Amino acid sequence: MDAAVPDLLHATPMTRIDMDATQLALTLAFASGVSGGLFAESLDRARLAPSTWQPESFAADLFLSQFVGACFKIRAAGTAPLASVTHLVRVLSRPPSDVRSVEHRRAIVGELASNAGLRSSLEKLYVLLNRFRTLLEGARGAGWDLNRRQLDILQAGGEIIECMAQDFVTARSGLSRLALFGQRVMAGEPYQSLCDLLRYDENLATLDLKVGVGADGRIRGFRIVAVETNERNPFVTSTWRRWLAKLELFVRGFQFGDGEVMARLIDAVFEGIQADFVPLVQLLGDVEFYLGALGFAEVAQAAGLEVCLPDLVNPMERLRLEGLFNPLLLSMGMRVVPCNLTIERHDTTTLITGPNSGGKTRLLQSLGLTQILGQAGLFIPARAGSIALCPALVVSLIQETKADQAEGRLGVELVRIRALFERLPRGAMVILDELCSGTNPSEGEEIFELVVRMLTMLTPQVFITTHFLAFAETLQKERRIAELRFLQVELGANHEPTYQFVPGVAKTSLAGHAAARLGVTAEQLMALIEKNLSKLDATAHAG
Repeated sequence: MDAAVPDLLHATPMTRIDMDATQLALTLAFASGVSGGLFAESLDRARLAPSTWQPESFAADLFLSQFVGACFKIRAAGTAPLASVTHLVRVLSRPPSDVRSVEHRRAIVGELASNAGLRSSLEKLYVLLNRFRTLLEGARGAGWDLNRRQLDILQAGGEIIECMAQDFVTARSGLSRLALFGQRVMAGEPYQSLCDLLRYDENLATLDLKVGVGADGRIRGFRIVAVETNERNPFVTSTWRRWLAKLELFVRGFQFGDGEVMARLIDAVFEGIQADFVPLVQLLGDVEFYLGALGFAEVAQAAGLEVCLPDLVNPMERLRLEGLFNPLLLSMGMRVVPCNLTIERHDTTTLITGPNSGGKTRLLQSLGLTQILGQAGLFIPARAGSIALCPALVVSLIQETKADQAEGRLGVELVRIRALFERLPRGAMVILDELCSGTNPSEGEEIFELVVRMLTMLTPQVFITTHFLAFAETLQKERRIAELRFLQVELGANHEPTYQFVPGVAKTSLAGHAAARLGVTAEQLMALIEKNLSKLDATAHAG
């Protein structure tokens, strides 16, 4: 176990950032104030816990970056700071293989959601971490006081340590690691030297120093012999006493002044404490992970929706999602209609049929994001539910046509299918939109059935949308594949989609309704033709 970092993401703590490289960057930033994005670079390059998921198999199709940017709204102290989106996406798209880490995260999320005091403390810690980051990364203009800036950095770091040590002592989840880390640092000599220096800077104490001076009169080294708290006088020494002391040093040939002494003190204190400051870079990313999850819950609540921590079940148990919604719609300002979904077990293949614009693709996105968030140990976009953890997620919703593609639509679809099986382990979750839709129906149905039969051999959890309605109805009636289940878009009294899903196969795609809605009936097209002809005639007469 690596206890050197307060890791909040894993059951067994691990150091994920490059400690040596980050310490070097921290030292340079402390000295110069120019870090080149120290925190972002360290987090974006951080290694992750072992995971069997491959982000390239789903992240783009589910617009994961857009979801995080729009829905993981971090608010602390009345501000909305810019989160490290790249780092959050990497963590979400590589859920840990160790189930203990999933439970570890769920426990933290649950405690934060139920304990307003701890959440407030985490927000306070986040504000302090961001101040520490700003001081390190934000260089000043001409005339800036280097000593003052460095003292401010040391003070900000000390406040973080104090917050961790004192504000999380009541935590029962993995948040308790914050208190343990803070208390360990506060008990060490480097932290005590930090406190002594800050008290001296604030004129609250005097330092008894033993200074080593070279032949040129410059400081070669020193150590703090004693610290005496100055309880009565707000000044360490009077102004005239300080000037007399400087005059005496000058007469005796010593060439250093107050600024140099303070600079050497600051460097010595920082050198002792910097190893305890480096883990704060990793901690910032961890805190954003949980505050982002809480922010997602608030974004949903503002839209009248609910989220939950799902029950984790095995694949042979029922899939149940109540009040499931697509969080991507929240960022688009679109109407969000929750739905309920129940399938008697996870390890089945479900065919989803219904008209265009009936919500099929939106449902697939909802299911994919639900699996990502649930497997990451966070809230899912549903009021209640149960999911089974899986070894991989493969999603294919976007079919792009490229100018240089050598294959036609059939070839592209076959390549898509082959790529699916090349990266598909047993028990994975598979989400496919419009399988074989770009092929000849007779050939497409043959390939469609082949793919479904091959998929069942891997006992995955599969959701496929299709417009092969007659073929889907045949599969349902003949029960050729025992593992197949069928859902259809529910239609209202006026044949309008309700965005709910019920068992069965759709009878029609409602192409006529869609054509009328989009202005592509015979009458509507004729009206456009007549309008254009009238414009041409008018132009001809004018000429």
